[in-house]
Amino acid sequence: MSEKNVSEGAALWHGRFDSAPADELMAYTESLSFDKRLWVDDIFGSKAHVTMLISVGIMSKDDGDKVLSALDAVAQEFASNTFVFEASDEDIHTAIERRVTQIAGEPGGRIHTGRSRNDQVATAIRLWCKREVRIVRDFVLALVDTLEARAQEADANNPAIRLPGYTHVQHAQPVLLSHHLRAHAWAMLRDADRLADALERLDVSPLGAGALAGSSLPLNPSVSAQEMGFATTFANSLDAVSDRDFVAEILFDIALLGVHLSRIGEEWVLWTSAEFGFASLDDAYATGSSMLPQKKNADIAELARGKAGRLIGNLTGVLAMLKGLPLAYNRDLQEDKEPLFDSVDQVRRALIALNGMIATAQKHWLRLISQSG
Repeated sequence: MSEKNVSEGAALWHGRFDSAPADELMAYTESLSFDKRLWVDDIFGSKAHVTMLISVGIMSKDDGDKVLSALDAVAQEFASNTFVFEASDEDIHTAIERRVTQIAGEPGGRIHTGRSRNDQVATAIRLWCKREVRIVRDFVLALVDTLEARAQEADANNPAIRLPGYTHVQHAQPVLLSHHLRAHAWAMLRDADRLADALERLDVSPLGAGALAGSSLPLNPSVSAQEMGFATTFANSLDAVSDRDFVAEILFDIALLGVHLSRIGEEWVLWTSAEFGFASLDDAYATGSSMLPQKKNADIAELARGKAGRLIGNLTGVLAMLKGLPLAYNRDLQEDKEPLFDSVDQVRRALIALNGMIATAQKHWLRLISQSG
């Protein structure tokens, strides 16, 4: 291990230390590379915290206005992609506080009054989930609408379109194509319900819980909770900073959604094969082969099938991380973000791509085999 080097900036926690943190420590423990996407939520939470400090008289109105203005300026820098990170920035939270202090001067240094990174981080990730999970749910419902539209289209055919129903991948009974498509829609409606339930449970503000046991300052967590639009505030400070149940729940909901998308993917891989011949993909939603020009590959369907394993792995990793943690906050909890971000990103892309694939196949599909009769 190399000798410790003095950094240009100081970490929030570094006041009691005699020497600067080692480069190896900073490189291993940093989270800025992935948590910088929380900037909107951190600034939103920080503005609510400052508003609360003003309301209880801990920060003067003049100083508070300076800090709020600085937070708006930082938000503009992020929005315009002009924010400049420094080597001393451990994470998005320290980066924003550092910049606010540079802009607002001495009042900016008091933005952290009564707040720990523990409740700050927990707040930002809940705010992120409230926004992003709603978007995922909207995409789920959009795919349900597309399946329903294709089902109605199949029923409008004269006669209504039928295909073989299968058990054990063997012809069993003929079924309406609309009935088959709606079976997938029902599964995804349950997915949408689960995501809505998760949103309701995570709608609790942890801001004010501090590092683990609140603060001796006369804080009013209800004010900041209301400012951020949370339904309620925490009841137990230890639980508030250590709870990541909502992350695990969202990852489970997305993993199961991914399994349902994988089943759709598997069927479309089969349906678009020469052997089944049930469907034909629009060229914009298929790929080809550099060597075999006759091929049209259902890559979207295949990736929906393959990425389900990735979503299940993200859930498993977070559960394994959580299983042995004592109360309250532990640095292990930093490992909640990358799997959460990845699962949300991947399932959103899958929903959008599958929606387009199924919606545009209306021009080509339904070359169903005669055995369906």
